[in-house]
Amino acid sequence: MSDRAAAKTQDQEKAERIAKVIARAGVCSRREAEKLIGEGRVAVNGAVLASPAFTVTPADAVTIDGAPLAARERTRLWLFNKRRGLVTSNRDPQGRTTVFSVLPAGLPRVVTIGRLDINTEGLLLLTNDGGLARILELPATGWLRRYRVRVHGRVKQADLDRLARGVSVDGMVYGAIEANLDREQGANCWLTMGLREGKNREIKKILEYLGLTVTRLIRISYGPFQLGDLASGAVEEVRSRVLRDQLGRKLSAAANVDFDTPPRQPQHAAPTAKRPSGKRGPSKGRAGKRATAKGAPGDKPTGKQGARRGHARRRRPV
Repeated sequence: MSDRAAAKTQDQEKAERIAKVIARAGVCSRREAEKLIGEGRVAVNGAVLASPAFTVTPADAVTIDGAPLAARERTRLWLFNKRRGLVTSNRDPQGRTTVFSVLPAGLPRVVTIGRLDINTEGLLLLTNDGGLARILELPATGWLRRYRVRVHGRVKQADLDRLARGVSVDGMVYGAIEANLDREQGANCWLTMGLREGKNREIKKILEYLGLTVTRLIRISYGPFQLGDLASGAVEEVRSRVLRDQLGRKLSAAANVDFDTPPRQPQHAAPTAKRPSGKRGPSKGRAGKRATAKGAPGDKPTGKQGARRGHARRRRPV
């Protein structure tokens, strides 16, 4: 076989769907990439695509709105403490403030791993690798998402224990949910809940089914990565070594992550917020630690568990 034929065969073996390539470059999610294609904004080798059912190789020239698609960068992950009132989308038809409009200017283009609704606060994972985002969003990955929940009303632990068997609400079947009653506070209660599916407004709908009204919802962990004392609005990057260890070989292979490519730009540490003043909110033991050696109780982190953080920590009231 000639060198030219061998190179062509290699390129064919590396062919990937165009939406996947765009997502891995950190431009947007696969779904959003398919929308770009449908709008006629993506071209390959000068020809505008009419359908996302198209594969490309590293030898193909991909452009979006006439601009070349950026080369793929090293896979990176950030923790972001989202405040209430932010929409988890690139644009909002109603003109509300989005998550992306408040991120530090030094960050590359990122996508969110899952979503938090406008009134939910707490941990939101960001990545520049759309392939990683897709894998970590899947319920099959098995990563537990923990929430601290303040509800109006009273509930017994026995009622919460029944959620571990799953529940059906208005025809929607929800999987097993871990739920614990932490404390009662006047007409309110604080709960800690853990789930693996993350369906739309899942916690609120299930608690309404139990006669409770959610008045505050805070995500405190996503798999082995935890909110801890990250200040509201702050962003903190997870070190590549820690990310590699927590993903393990199986998830790394499924997401086709890249830890070998040098960073495209110097990694600037996100500014550290000053310690907020005021009364601290409720906490539960040491649930605030981020990516600790053992991870959050009940989580299923894969790979090595020696996730040492080594970052300055300041506690935010909840």
